[in-house]
Amino acid sequence: MAPLLLLLFASLFRLPAMASSAISRPSCSRNTCGNLTVSYPFWLEEPGRPPCGSPSFQLKCNASRAYLAHSVLAAYRVVDIFVKNNTFLAVDENLPLTNGCPAPPFNISEGIGLGPFSIRKDNANLLFLSCNHSLRVVPAGFRSLSCGVNSFIRLGGAGDLQVQGGTPPPGCNFTVVPVLQRPNGSKDGYVASMRNGFLLEWTVASGDCPKCFESGGQCTYADDGLGFACNCSGVMHPEKCGVSHNKRKRILIAFGIVIGILAIASIFIFAWHKRKKRKLSRDAKDLMRSGSSMQSYSKDLELGGSPHIFTFEELEEATAGFSASRELGDGGFGTVYKGKLNDGRVVAVKRLYKNNYRRVEQFLNEVDILSRLLHQNLVTLYGCTSRSSRDLLLVYEFIPNGTVADHLHGHRAAERGLTWPLRMTIAIETAEALAYLHAVEIIHRDVKTTNILLDSGFHVKVADFGLSRLFPLEVTHVSTVPQGTPGYVDPVYHQCYKLTDKSDVYSFGVVLVELISSKPAVDMCRSHSEINLANMALNRIQNQEIDQLVDPQLGYENDSETKRMIEQVAELAFQCLQLDRDMRPPLKEVVEILHCIKNGECPDKKMNKNASPTPNEDAHLLKDGMQYSPDSVIHRFHSQSTNHSVDQNQMLADHDELCTNSK
Repeated sequence: MAPLLLLLFASLFRLPAMASSAISRPSCSRNTCGNLTVSYPFWLEEPGRPPCGSPSFQLKCNASRAYLAHSVLAAYRVVDIFVKNNTFLAVDENLPLTNGCPAPPFNISEGIGLGPFSIRKDNANLLFLSCNHSLRVVPAGFRSLSCGVNSFIRLGGAGDLQVQGGTPPPGCNFTVVPVLQRPNGSKDGYVASMRNGFLLEWTVASGDCPKCFESGGQCTYADDGLGFACNCSGVMHPEKCGVSHNKRKRILIAFGIVIGILAIASIFIFAWHKRKKRKLSRDAKDLMRSGSSMQSYSKDLELGGSPHIFTFEELEEATAGFSASRELGDGGFGTVYKGKLNDGRVVAVKRLYKNNYRRVEQFLNEVDILSRLLHQNLVTLYGCTSRSSRDLLLVYEFIPNGTVADHLHGHRAAERGLTWPLRMTIAIETAEALAYLHAVEIIHRDVKTTNILLDSGFHVKVADFGLSRLFPLEVTHVSTVPQGTPGYVDPVYHQCYKLTDKSDVYSFGVVLVELISSKPAVDMCRSHSEINLANMALNRIQNQEIDQLVDPQLGYENDSETKRMIEQVAELAFQCLQLDRDMRPPLKEVVEILHCIKNGECPDKKMNKNASPTPNEDAHLLKDGMQYSPDSVIHRFHSQSTNHSVDQNQMLADHDELCTNSK
C-alpha cells in the first residue's frame, strides 16, 4: 500500500509539468514512417514545422520508407533504430542490389558523409575489385562476379575497412561495402547480404533533451541548425524551461491535494483495519460460545485452543467448487467433500445443510467439542469457516478407508476386509475413544458405525460431534429432547428425555452386535420383531442362539478361539443393551472387559457380573423392550438422519409420571 501511495504522490506532484509538456511536445515527439518508429535523436521533417533535432538526424519519409535526409546521395534507407546502444540499421539503395553487378564505384563511408555516424565494427566487409580491362591472373582470394565485366569480390574481416593486398593492379579500383550478415559464398549470397544492410552508430546525443522534456519544453535546434535549444512556448532556452510563478503555485496546490488524499486514505485504511480486526475477534469468540447452558459446565480440557479460521473461497478451491466428484457422503447435518489445501494437506470438508434450522448450534457445538480434545482415536478438526461465512464449513483430517458401516453391510462389504481380529481392535479402540470422552465429561450421543471411520491401517477415528453434550459428573442426567439415529437411541433416553453417559453405552452395545453379525442396526426387511437389531440380539443371546446371530464368514463354527471371543463379546453387548441403566457397565469397564476378552484372560466372574438373566426370571425385560422398538423408534424416526426431535412439551407431559424415578 505504501509504495502505491508514494507513486500516486509522485505522479500528482509532476502533473503540472507533464500537462505543460503534453501541449508543446507533439510536434517533436515520437513519429512513425511505415513500420519504423522514429524517436529522439532522429526526427521526421514536415513542411512548416521547425527543426526538432540535429540536421544529421533528420529523416524524410518517402513511400513509407525513411531515408537519411542529409547523406551525400540521399539513398540510405533507415530500417531500424536501436536507441539503447546508439545504433541503427541502414541499407544503401544505390548499390547494385538486383544482381550484384557491376562492383560499387565508391566506398559506403564516402556516400554517407559520416558526420556523427560511423560504421560499427560488428559488420563484415565485402571487398570489390573493379578493372577496365581483363586481368591475366585473378588476385589471390578474389572470385569473379561473372557478369560480363572485370569485377571481382572477396570477404574481408570484421572491421576491415582498409583494402588488404597493397596497391590495386593498373586500371583497377578497390571499394568496400560493410554488411551485417555474412554471405554464404555464392553470388546470390553477396547480394542478399547487401540487401540486409549494415549497422551505423552515432555519438551520444545532447544530454539536455531529457531535462528539456521534464521542464515542459521540446527539444530543437537554434536557427543556425547547429546548436541544441529547448523550445519553451516559442522561447528558446539553452537547457530547460524555467519554473514560472504560476507553475510553482500549481505544484504547491497539487502537493496540498496529495497530502489531503493521503490523509483521507490513511484514516480510511486505519478504520477498515480496526473494523476487520474486531470482526475476526468476535467470530473467534462466537465459535467458542455455544449459546446454551452447557457452557456453564465447560472446563479447561486438554487443548483449550481456538480453531483455525478458513475462508469460504480457499475451501471452495480445495474442493473444486464442491464438485460432486469430490463428494464422500451425506451425514445428518451436511455433505462431506474431499479436498486438498494449499499447504498440501488432504482434508474432509463438511458443508452444513442450509435448511437445517439448528445448523449454527450444531456447528458451534462440534467446533467447541473437537477444538478441546486430542486422542488418537478421535478425528482431528483442522479448522472451520467464520460463523458469518456464506456457508458453515468444518475441516477435518481425511480418513481414507471409509466407515465401519461401509465394510460391514455397505458398499465395501463384499471385500470381506474386516476379519474378526480387526473387529476386536475396532471395538476396543472405539470403546477407548468413548471412555476418553466420558472421562472429560462429554457424551457423544450419536455413536454408530457410520460415525466410526477407519484409516489406512484399519484404526478407528470416531467422528461427528454435532449432537455431543458436556455432561458434568456431579449431575445424574441432563434433560434434553431425544436426538440420534434410529436403532442406536437409548430407549430410556427416548422415553424419558434423560441423557446420561449410559446412553452412549447402549449405542456402543448396538455397534458390538453389528460387529458380530454384520447386520445394519435397522432393517425394515427383517421380521417385525427383529427390525431393530438390538431386539434381535437380546432374543438370540438370551435364548442361547448366538450362532443364528453371528456372521458365518467370521469362522465361529471352525475356530474355537474365535467362538470364545464372539460369545464373550455377545455377553458384553447384552449387558450394554439392558433397559435398566444401572445394569449397563460404564465404558471404562467395557474397555477392560474387551482387553481381557482379546487376551483370553477374562475370568468368568467378570463376565457374569451383569450376567444375562434367565428367560423366566426377567422375561418382562424383553417384553418391555418391545414398546420402544421398533415401532416407537422407526415410526417416529423414519429416515436415518441424526437430526431428529419430537414435540417435547407433549411427550414430557405424557411421560412425566413414568420417568419420575428414572436415572
